[in-house]
Amino acid sequence: MCAASDRRLQRENFIKTTTSSPGPSAPGRPRSSCYITPEGERTLQAELRYLWKVKRPEITRSVSEAAAQGDRSENAEYIYGKKQLREIDRRVRFLDKRLEALTVVHDLPRDQHKVFFGAWVTLQKEPEDNPEGETVEYRLVGPDEADISRGTLSIDAPLARSLLHREVDDEVRVTTPEGILTWRVTGIRYQPA
Repeated sequence: MCAASDRRLQRENFIKTTTSSPGPSAPGRPRSSCYITPEGERTLQAELRYLWKVKRPEITRSVSEAAAQGDRSENAEYIYGKKQLREIDRRVRFLDKRLEALTVVHDLPRDQHKVFFGAWVTLQKEPEDNPEGETVEYRLVGPDEADISRGTLSIDAPLARSLLHREVDDEVRVTTPEGILTWRVTGIRYQPA
């Protein structure tokens, strides 16, 4: 079980607890990490506030108006509105429980020359796979805030796991459906919370 979100952990301790293991309710399914950056926590809290304070009251009003029109069994606006309310309530429950379970990692690691949670890592594919010498940069974050299009990579992803504890000029190999890819770490940086 994850610790409460007010509990602070050193990033080095985080590494010891990130291995995936089957959850009790989903046998064989890996459990996602319970860590998040301060920015990620703010994003989830903002979504929860929006759903509860803005979206839900808006949908509730439209459902009330649709119900006032009469027969609810054939009233598409009423049926759709009720469905939207169920979806909002489900997401609100999830966010509420998830935010309680998450641990916000505020502290920077002591050794900022190694890759830990929250690091921005610059990678370059090996020359035979990358003749142009292109680089990519990812930030290692919790699964709730990962979005590859924004350059954030879940700490549970195979590439992220292989990057942990690495330093500049280290190589990492990741098995993908296309085969084994080799990356070289060309930069590591952290930004204060």
